[in-house]
Amino acid sequence: MSFFDKIFGGNNQTSDQKSFWKNIRSEEDLTRAIESSYQHKIAIFKHSTSCFISKTVLRNFEKEIENSPEEVEVYYLDLLSYRPLSNKIAEDFGIRHESPQLIVIENGKPVNSASHQDISLSQII
Repeated sequence: MSFFDKIFGGNNQTSDQKSFWKNIRSEEDLTRAIESSYQHKIAIFKHSTSCFISKTVLRNFEKEIENSPEEVEVYYLDLLSYRPLSNKIAEDFGIRHESPQLIVIENGKPVNSASHQDISLSQII
């Protein structure tokens, strides 16, 4: 990893990814996530791996999850690698794309969304 990747986040997110994340890498993954929302709320975190702001928000959000007594089901979408899926989410749920972005889904429908510094675990629980 280069010096600049260490400072600005680089593109290698998977090696640092926390174990609680469930990745969305296909339409099938997205479908499973939405199906899961019929049992309990889920959240999709759309992250730009090349953006310092997105990386900072992601780290802060991960700290909240790690320190929470609540269990949450969170999905991670690398929107640079899977932009068509990001676009599908925006179109299917009628939510304008932003990055970083958290979309909370319950019973197959979005019930909350936030972007940038407004992203917080409190939007899920």
